[in-house]
Amino acid sequence: MKSADPLIEMFVDALWMERGLAENSLNAYRSDMLHFDAWLNKQSGHSLADASRADLLSYLAYQVKLGRKPRTSARILSCLRQFYQHLLRENIITTDPSLQLESPSLGLPLPKSLTEEDVEKLLNVTDLAQPEGLRDRAMLELLYATGLRVSELVSLRPDQISLAQGVIRVTGKGGKERLVPLGDEAQYWIKKYTGESRPELLHERPADFLFVTRRGGAMTRQAFWYRIKKHAQQAGIKKHLSPHTVRHAFATHLVNHGADLRVVQMLLGHSDLSTTQIYTHVARERLKQMHAQHHPRA
Repeated sequence: MKSADPLIEMFVDALWMERGLAENSLNAYRSDMLHFDAWLNKQSGHSLADASRADLLSYLAYQVKLGRKPRTSARILSCLRQFYQHLLRENIITTDPSLQLESPSLGLPLPKSLTEEDVEKLLNVTDLAQPEGLRDRAMLELLYATGLRVSELVSLRPDQISLAQGVIRVTGKGGKERLVPLGDEAQYWIKKYTGESRPELLHERPADFLFVTRRGGAMTRQAFWYRIKKHAQQAGIKKHLSPHTVRHAFATHLVNHGADLRVVQMLLGHSDLSTTQIYTHVARERLKQMHAQHHPRA
């Protein structure tokens, strides 16, 4: 997805070179700028380089009118700030129109998670008599054992996993590598999948990725999302479920059982501890619920 505006493409190229962002992230920045560019041309006829502070305020107000959530508005404002800071550094503009624009209050949304009982139901519902079922079980066990992002999970190659050492080498956001330990259960199901299901799915065809389909290609994020929703329905789990929900469950259950927050940060691949601190609030909310449920004076 390329933009006809050279300023947008220059900005996206700079994000890739300076921060090493993944293609999905780059496309998100490009999409935000394309939407703003189209709105700006329609409303005022201004180009991106001619936009004023009033234009940006009007656009953010327009987003609110559309019913955008505060987090979405904050993301859009962040994108606009980075764009105009880049133009200022490149001497394309002399004044940054995004200066002194306040971000909307986000509050503290707690990530949706699963109980440990929900996770057990999800893990045990796959049909192990089918190669796809065994593959899905291995993927779910690995996801819950490591808290990988779904993009990290589906792009795994066999050489990134060491069953002998019990670790997995993950390439995360910005190309940063981290080592994540594997539990015994995850190791067992990966070994079972690679020894039984994967050869049956591939039919002796070569494949670069660990988790594959019957066509021999890599499992996609969208396909795995669909598989998780299907398994959740079969398990009787009524909550909205996605691969990211299982990642949240991994972190939440670690914190609930006393894991140090900095360890959880390293396992998740968060660059900033403040991103991980949300899980302390999740644990606190669980303590409140347990207190309300079991204390006679609650």
